[in-house]
Amino acid sequence: MTLPSVLHELLTTPAPSGREAAAADVWRRHAGAFAAVEHDVVGSSVARVAGSADDPSAVPSLAVVGHIDEIGLIVTHVDERGFLRVAQVGGWDPQQLVGQRVTLITRDGSLPGVVGKKPIHLMESDDRTRAAKLKELSIDIGAADRDDALEVVRVGDVAVIDVQPLELRNGRVASRSMDNRIGSFVAYEVARLVAEAGGAPGEVQGWAVAQEETGLSGAKTTAHRVRPDIAVVVDVTFASDQPGVDANEIGEHALGSGPVIERGTPLHPWVTDKLIEIAEREGIDHTVSAVGRATGTDADAVHIAADGIATAVVSVPLRYMHSSVETAQIDDIHATARLIAAFARELDADVDLRR
Repeated sequence: MTLPSVLHELLTTPAPSGREAAAADVWRRHAGAFAAVEHDVVGSSVARVAGSADDPSAVPSLAVVGHIDEIGLIVTHVDERGFLRVAQVGGWDPQQLVGQRVTLITRDGSLPGVVGKKPIHLMESDDRTRAAKLKELSIDIGAADRDDALEVVRVGDVAVIDVQPLELRNGRVASRSMDNRIGSFVAYEVARLVAEAGGAPGEVQGWAVAQEETGLSGAKTTAHRVRPDIAVVVDVTFASDQPGVDANEIGEHALGSGPVIERGTPLHPWVTDKLIEIAEREGIDHTVSAVGRATGTDADAVHIAADGIATAVVSVPLRYMHSSVETAQIDDIHATARLIAAFARELDADVDLRR
């Protein structure tokens, strides 16, 4: 199965937290073909598909929320030899960075670099067996010295790993930024499916929110401004069929098992149960996960916004999270979009979300 072209474009557009504009532009351009699109000063985007009921305002509005940002690096210092020292944008295991090619986003456009580390031949024996620390790594752009580097790079410029999506066997794809271009793609795709079908009874909104990886900022501000009645947050979750991962701790959520519907403390029981009911009725493969406290997603900001928003979380299983080879199954992504689009079509004026 071929990677959807919109998702491919999102995956290959560098856009870490706080610098999401390029990916947001891609998302808005495609969503603008079928929806009314708006965006804000934080960098979040909303695509609205009007309701088709005689009185759409009487039907709960639905937001499908994915975050558009990805993890990256930020330049903190340029040393006298022109090497770039960096800090994390989001959560990195430094081992994932060793030997990687990167793309820096500068005022003059994209700039290539590589992440270097002392050769093993020059390490002390103890250093060979321990994990590298971020402070021991640097980005080499080929600069002759500090002045040369500063002609093209500024402190505060950001970078992402430079890799292209790789289609694997059985409809699986590896790429950086699957977390969470998958979620923003599903938000786009649900809105597209609803628009293509002539609308749902109430308004359906696709959200591509900014800065999830660094504090849920886009979800907080968008939820406060837009205030939908229901939100389904779409993110990725840990696949259980990766070596070293214990299903006894996270549950069984293998690639190919469909969307993961989460149940738990911050999530609205009616919305969650309705999603499970629809998945069962429509024959959509799915699994269920549980959470006793926070979800670790934009749902943690959305469900307590304004006077409270009835919120659910639906995730796509992902291997190797926060790496350059995040791996998902395309069928799971499409099934997630189909499930939420079906949910949107079943909302009506009789829904009572109070509890």
